[in-house]
Amino acid sequence: MLDDLDRRILRYMQSDPETSIPDLADRIGLTTSRLSRRLDKLRESGVLRGQQAIIDWRALGFEVEVSLRITLDKTQTRAFDEFMEAARLIPEVIEIQTFLGQVDVRLSVIARDMGHYQDIYRRQILTLPHINDIEALMHVARIKSDESLPI
Repeated sequence: MLDDLDRRILRYMQSDPETSIPDLADRIGLTTSRLSRRLDKLRESGVLRGQQAIIDWRALGFEVEVSLRITLDKTQTRAFDEFMEAARLIPEVIEIQTFLGQVDVRLSVIARDMGHYQDIYRRQILTLPHINDIEALMHVARIKSDESLPI
């Protein structure tokens, strides 16, 4: 699916995502229009899903991150759908993952401090539908967080 030129383009974009199209074209040895066509092709095929700003939530005053591993009441036919719909509405939930196995869902929740987390937990998390069990894991350190791929 990807040729060597596509891989080079993606490696450069991963290493320096703020590089302008003309500068990237110069580095790779392409014209700006040829690079633009390649990027369009990568977007159309779904390889490139866009560019985004990465915001450090700690810089905005959020000091606490908790992972909640949740088991849902699977006797309810719409348990997953109704849970997901409600969980998406909590602004402090920054990630939702689903699993096969004993744990059904993992939520990443951020808060300004422990008091704020307790408030979120009591007022919003515990009111989510179809929860059978919750296990909370307090984040201590993020050792690796890298979305770069070995292309």
